Amino acid sequence: MLLIHEVHKVAGAQEEAFDDAYREELLPTLGKTADARLLWYLRLAHGSGAAYTVVTITGCKDAAAWASLADRMRHGDLQDWSSRVDGMRHDCQAKIVTPVSWSPRQEIDLTTVPTTGEEHELSLFMEDTAWPFRGGLQAYLEKAGTLYDTTLAQSREGGHSIIELEAAYQPVFGTHKVTEVILWQRIVSQKALLYLLANDLPASATQPGTWMHDALAVRDKWESRILRSASWSPLF
Repeated sequence: MLLIHEVHKVAGAQEEAFDDAYREELLPTLGKTADARLLWYLRLAHGSGAAYTVVTITGCKDAAAWASLADRMRHGDLQDWSSRVDGMRHDCQAKIVTPVSWSPRQEIDLTTVPTTGEEHELSLFMEDTAWPFRGGLQAYLEKAGTLYDTTLAQSREGGHSIIELEAAYQPVFGTHKVTEVILWQRIVSQKALLYLLANDLPASATQPGTWMHDALAVRDKWESRILRSASWSPLF
C-alpha cells in the first residue's frame, strides 16, 4: 500500500471549484478501476494555520498502481483534470508514504472505499509530523513504537484520551526526506483538545519517562495540523 499525501495551497476564490473537481470528477473516475482511490479530503481547521489549505491522501494498491496513476495524470485521461486543478492553487507539496511496521493500520481495502461522495458527519484529525535527528530515524521509530504507544494506552485506560493513533507513516525511499514520520491520529475528545489548546501541559506530562520528555532524545522538531474531514470525504 502506497499513499500519496498532498498539501494544497488553494486560491481562495477557487475553493469551491477545487472541492468540486475532487468530489465530482476525481472521486468517481478513480472508482472505475480497482487499484487507486481518493481516501481522505481534509481542510486545515479554521484558526489553526494558513487559510485555504487542503490535505488529500490517495491510496494506491502498489507501486505499479502508483505508476499507472502518475501516467494518467501526465499523459492520460486525467491530464486535463490535473492541469485545471493546478490552476486553482498556489502550491502543492506531495510525498509518497507507507505504513511503518508498528502502524495500527497497515492496509486499506480499496474496494470498500466509497466513490460516490455521500454526505456524512465530520471528524477531526491531528497530524503530527516529526523530523528525527539526522541518522536517528530507527531510534525514533523504536521509541515511538513503544513509549508513545504506551502513553496513548495509559491515557485511554485513564479515560482522558484526546487522540487515538490510527496509523504511522514514513516517506518511501527516494521520494521525500528520509528522516520524517507522520503520526495520523483521530481526535476522540474535542473537549479535551480545547483544554489542551488553552492550557499548559501539566508537569507530570513532561517528566522523565514520558513521551514529551524522552522523545527529545530522538527528535526536537515536529509540528501538528488540526484537520477536519470534508462532509463527503470517502474516509473520515
